[in-house]
Amino acid sequence: MSRFSLPFPTIASGFVAVLVGYASSAAIIWQAAAAAGATTQQIAGWFTMLGIGMGISSLGLSWWYKAPVLTAWSTPGAALLATSLAGHSLAEAVGIFIFSAALILLCGVTGIFARLMRVIPHSLAAAMLAGILLRFGLEAFNGLQGHFTLTIIMFSAWLIARKWFARYAIVATLIAGLAVCLATGDFHPGVGQSPIVWPQFSAPQFALSSLLGIGVPFFLVTMASQNAPGVATMSAAGYHPPVSALMIATGLLTLLLAPFGVFSICIAAITAAICQSPDAHEDPTRRWLAAAAAGVFYLLAGVMGGSVTSLLAALPAAFIHTLAGLALLGTISGSLHQALAQENQRDAAIVTFLVTASGITLLNVGAAFWGLIAGGLCYALLSRRPRA
Repeated sequence: MSRFSLPFPTIASGFVAVLVGYASSAAIIWQAAAAAGATTQQIAGWFTMLGIGMGISSLGLSWWYKAPVLTAWSTPGAALLATSLAGHSLAEAVGIFIFSAALILLCGVTGIFARLMRVIPHSLAAAMLAGILLRFGLEAFNGLQGHFTLTIIMFSAWLIARKWFARYAIVATLIAGLAVCLATGDFHPGVGQSPIVWPQFSAPQFALSSLLGIGVPFFLVTMASQNAPGVATMSAAGYHPPVSALMIATGLLTLLLAPFGVFSICIAAITAAICQSPDAHEDPTRRWLAAAAAGVFYLLAGVMGGSVTSLLAALPAAFIHTLAGLALLGTISGSLHQALAQENQRDAAIVTFLVTASGITLLNVGAAFWGLIAGGLCYALLSRRPRA
């Protein structure tokens, strides 16, 4: 058998990894882009360039290191953007993307990734993420008022799939929701949208308030909730490519593509595990081919970016909110568990969570930043207090 032959399970693993990634978070990307004021045409361009960027990076890094290095967009980061970008221009959003990518690139060049992750207590980073995602969890069930049938069937599909084949729970939820929308006439496809939409260049604008209030938390969420778990997933599977080099590659690619709507390209975690498992290939040294296959499917999905946005635009908002919320339930519960696991840090973590979830804006700086500040002060004062 040729070294580069692709058995069907290897190709299937790459396809499923991409399918799960898109099914679980494309709706969140849509919300983030809409919050920044992007038009449907611009959002389609975002999906085009995101698919191309992830495809190039997954293919290139997997081939270079002969390891299953799968990249992805930052789903928690997209959730933060969706809750924070309202009131900010598209140019400011691009400035935030460039700022965050530059910080990630700096982490790779200087090799301070691990040390940087130790500066902010993990409990506070997890609490901030839980506060950011809380709105998505609540909106997953708001549809019960206006779209009861759609929401309850999507939730039932998710629940049953979580019981019997958890990896594909969101795919089952997506299929069930689409079936209900088609059956009830809630699917309203537009006319004239080309499946291939090339991205539009957007000049960046840098505002100190948005860089502090959104850019810094976005960078921290991407590093702590996407890159760090992604690297840990690879290590657990027995693969150890140089972390700093991965940060340089993904940070630089994001920096170059940010004006075209690429808000982040980082190391995948959950979907990467699909390509790193024995199901992808019995030989660990050839599982990189599954990630490479995923890169090809990313490229195909990118070229068809117009079809992705047409599908999302044709569906009711309740479908988008329910799918996004259910996709993030595991992340929300995991973040809360990590935030409250250590008794001496719980007060600081809950303050971080509540301030972030409040959505306040002070001095034109968003809630996620102030949640970290408030929680950090509590941590400094209370985490080492003597027991009563």
